Parts: sequence; structure tokens; C-alpha cells
Amino acid sequence: MKTLLKGGGVVSGLGVRRADVLLADGKVAAVEAGLPAGDAEVVDCGGKLLFPGFIDAHTHFDLEVAGTITADDFATGSRAALRGGTTTVIDFAAPDKGESLARGLARWREKAEGRAACDYGFHMTIDDWNGDISREIGEMAALGIPSFKMYMTYPAMMLSEGEMFQALRRLREVGGIAGVHCENDGVIRQLTAEAKAAGRLSPASHPRTRPAPLEAEAVGHLLRLAQLADVPVIIVHLSCRESLDEVRAARRRGQRVYVETCPHYLLLEDSVYDQREFLEAAKYVCAPPLRRWEDQEALWAALRGGEIDTVATDHCSFTLAQKRAGRYDFTKIPGGLPGVEHRGALLYTHGVASGRITEAGMCRVLCENPAKLYGCWPRKGVIAPGSDGDVVVYDPKADGVITASDQAQNVDYTPYEGYRTRGSVTRVYLRGRLAVDQGAMLETAGEFLTRGRNQL
Repeated sequence: MKTLLKGGGVVSGLGVRRADVLLADGKVAAVEAGLPAGDAEVVDCGGKLLFPGFIDAHTHFDLEVAGTITADDFATGSRAALRGGTTTVIDFAAPDKGESLARGLARWREKAEGRAACDYGFHMTIDDWNGDISREIGEMAALGIPSFKMYMTYPAMMLSEGEMFQALRRLREVGGIAGVHCENDGVIRQLTAEAKAAGRLSPASHPRTRPAPLEAEAVGHLLRLAQLADVPVIIVHLSCRESLDEVRAARRRGQRVYVETCPHYLLLEDSVYDQREFLEAAKYVCAPPLRRWEDQEALWAALRGGEIDTVATDHCSFTLAQKRAGRYDFTKIPGGLPGVEHRGALLYTHGVASGRITEAGMCRVLCENPAKLYGCWPRKGVIAPGSDGDVVVYDPKADGVITASDQAQNVDYTPYEGYRTRGSVTRVYLRGRLAVDQGAMLETAGEFLTRGRNQL
């Protein structure tokens, strides 16, 4: 089956050029102006932008959190991803304490195989440390899983400082890379205990017990460990100006540091936690928490200046009924926001259409950079001959409104309810096959993606 996407603006990290795109046998066969149709189905893309399939390298599908399980599994989450233009997700395979990485990976592959509608890969969570885990890190990299996740908060998932340092040195040996959740756990626990003792149990206490300086302190701490281990690291879901300052200091020292942020840190403010209605505040509980307007502006400036490498969603969805578990204790609210479906339209609307970033900048943080950082370039992240036929047709004139009533995410709310979008995703191709047509989902089958070393 061949498809010719005719007359669109092909977007890359260098800019936009008018060209036709021929998809054949699951790949991009040609990218040129004036390509003949031959026996291909012709799709008029005049006036539209053609992005490479978006990559979301931070999702949590079918994950047990706070005594419950995320509302989106790989079936619903991947369909929502595709509907928003994301053709590849990289989720987290999380072994239990005492469990091998191989066993954790096997469980996550079982969750995804035959269910995922888009292509998918995994990062391995390292929440334990011993000689077997050290050996398995090399085995995972050999299996095409070269990226890992570590936590500096959440006692059930944390390593000690010495163990984290050993893990970082081991990653250097095998050419792997880690994304790290940076918050100072000890002080968070102290502030939380004080809030609970004082009876401050509403969602308003959530951001006050996890303030920005505790994120920045942990970022700085990690970067000194990484400096000593001589290994690059990724700061995941960076949320505030203070953390950016720590990254800048490390980069001035010559360190390689990669930064991910999320749409909710670019668009939502911490004032939402002070709403009187419990569920209206609880729906925004995530970690790190939402920050101030000043932090949003700092993040947009860093995006514009190329200091932030990727924009992922940290999609971790719960229904309002699940959020209600923390009605009388904010620490029992399952933390996380849905967002995998709306990232592209939000970034185009509030970034490109608002003049904060260019189409090329959007392509870099949603497509090219994650493909390079996570070792799947140039198979993914670019529209070029030989790459996978993953293409997002974005119509800048097809404005829309985000509502919970019209979403594929398996949740009964969206933090972006009522947000108007400039343009929308109108078609999505996955490995050359039409997967989404004007919002309607077609049958697709995602494939497991093996990856190589960081190329960014």
C-alpha cells in the first residue's frame, strides 16, 4: 500500500519545506517536491504541516500507585496517544523491590503486547541495587533497553546515595543513561509530617510540602554525583527556574545534562490547589507540583533557547473517584495528570501559534531530540527516506476545544478543560498506515521498539 501526502509543509528541526511525502511498505520512500502519484493513494495536504510522529518518552500505563492502578492501560493510553499524534511511547517497566530487572520487563511486556495501538519501548526502573541488578543493566542495554529511571523520593523506589552513585558508574560502563526524579525526600517527609500534625490536610498542602527549592536541591545533588561518575543524566519533569539554574551551572562545568519538562508545567499554575472544592484541587496533584507563573515563563524561555531538550507528558491518569481517596488526607491522593492525548495541540497553540517557539523548535522537542536521546534515530523522529512512515498531519486552521467529553484517555476529566487550540491533528500515520482520520481511530497494532545509545 502506498500513500502520497501531497503539498504539505514538511517539518524538521531545521525548519519547514514544501514537499510531497511518499509512504510505502511502512517506510518513508521519498520526500521531494512534485512526486508523481503512480499507484499511490493521494492525500491533499495543502496548507497543512507534516510532523514526524511525536514521541512521548514519559508515560505510566497500567501502573500501581497509592493502592490503585492508573486509569489508562496500554490499550486505552496508546489509543489516546495516537489520537494526539504520538506514534511512539516509552513507558517504565518497574520491578518490585527484590525483583530482577528481567522479571519486571517480562511483566511490562505482557501488559503491552497485543494491546498497544502505537509503537512502544521501555525504560527500566532501578529501585534496588545488588550485583545481579548491576549485571542486568548490561543485559538490558544489549536487549535494546539502554535507558533507566531512578528516584530521589518515594522510599519504596529510592536508592541510597551510594547505590545511586554505583548505578551511575555502571551506566557509564554500558553506555546507558538515566532519567532521575529529583526531589529532596527527607525534607518533604518532614514538611508533610508537620502539615498533618497541624491538621492541614487539604490539597493546598501538597505544593507547600514539595516546594521548588527541594527540587532544585535534589537536581544539584544529582548533578554533582553525575559529575563524579562522569556520566550524562536526564532531569525528568523539570518544573522550576531554580532547577534550571542548577542545570546551567552543571553545563558550565562541562557536564552533559538533558532536560525534560511537561505541558502542565508550561501551562498550569499552583493557585489551582487553593480551590475550595476538593476534587477541583485534587485533580491537579502531581509530583513535582505545579509551580508559579514566573516558573512557566522561565521554562518557555529555556525552550526557546534550546536549554530544554524534550517535552513529555508524564501521563499518569486517575479518575475523579480515584482522586477522592485523599478526601481527608492530601498524601493519599494518587499523584499524576492525564495528558498524552493533548500534548501536540497544546504545544502548537501556546508555543508555535503564540510566537514562543517555531515549528522547528516544536519538532525538536517532540520528535528529533527524544528519538536521538533514546536511541531510535533516524528510524523515528524524522520524515526522511528510510525512516518509519510515522507522520502527523496538523491543520493550523482546524481550531478546536479540549473537553473531557471528547477524549480517548480513560478518565473523566482533563486539566485542560475548555482550552481552545489553534489547529488540530487531522491525520496520523503509523508505519505508513492511516491510524487516525479526523479524530476517528482505525485499527492498528503497535510494535516493541528496540533502541540503541544516546545520539543527542
